[in-house]
Amino acid sequence: MTTTYAIIGTGVVGERIINDVLKHDESALTAIFDENNERLTHIANKYNVRAVSSLEELLATNPDWVYIGTPPVSHAPLTKEIAAKGFNILCEKPLAHDTADGEAMVEAAKHVTTAMHFPMMYSPAVARLKEAIETQELGDIVRIELHTHFPVWPRPWQQNPWIASREQGGFIREIFPHYLQLTHHVFGDVTIEAHQTNYPADETLCETSVSALLKTVSGIPMLINAAAGIAQQERIDYKVYGTKKSMIIRNWSQLLEATATTEEVAVTVEPSSFTLLDACAQKTAIVQFDEGLKVQRWIDALLK
Repeated sequence: MTTTYAIIGTGVVGERIINDVLKHDESALTAIFDENNERLTHIANKYNVRAVSSLEELLATNPDWVYIGTPPVSHAPLTKEIAAKGFNILCEKPLAHDTADGEAMVEAAKHVTTAMHFPMMYSPAVARLKEAIETQELGDIVRIELHTHFPVWPRPWQQNPWIASREQGGFIREIFPHYLQLTHHVFGDVTIEAHQTNYPADETLCETSVSALLKTVSGIPMLINAAAGIAQQERIDYKVYGTKKSMIIRNWSQLLEATATTEEVAVTVEPSSFTLLDACAQKTAIVQFDEGLKVQRWIDALLK
């Protein structure tokens, strides 16, 4: 059976979702919509897909799922309108603009199936890391670290009016949800024990750095260290330190391992045959809004 999707938001990530749907043998697009008519027309022509001029017209195509790929402040009102019509919702991260909006989204969408766009859940690097943890290949887990460094923010490919704003943008909202959700998925809930988030003098602009100490429900300490506008190439490292071996997911998809006596070496991982779209079609192994709300609360705390 074919699972159908309607797309709201044709930005960089929205275009990726469109690509994924068009390449997936058991998925199809009903229509796309964006308030930026120039961008909407460009994407519709590029991929030869149907563009519509309103949300009402989009929902009239009766999709199985509606994807929300718009700025965070719009997620809650869109969710209320879409859920009221009974459509399942796939939402871009973070879940919402803030925790209050996230709570309203969870409540509004209780009677439909919800999913968050956390593609790392289906990453072969993550699958291999989970296997190594579960089989005690790493030994006892003693520490988790997340290091994110950007020479500029926003990144050159991600220029838009809101991604650098304090209201909706910043790397805490854009990058951290993926890794906080990954930590929750593998290790359970976390608590934020201490943090310092730094902002520029211009109150319209997003954070420039953050340092934080967290702890998982089982007591594993986690360090977060992030900065933008520094003299270093872009790099994101998610490190899990064990007593026997440590593993690192670098720049989203590269998996490395190291021991006390060996340098970091790349780990070959098997390609994944199960994707986010498979999860949505089967309504299994999806990150639902209630888990997205947990991540939202941690994000809000780090933004303070």
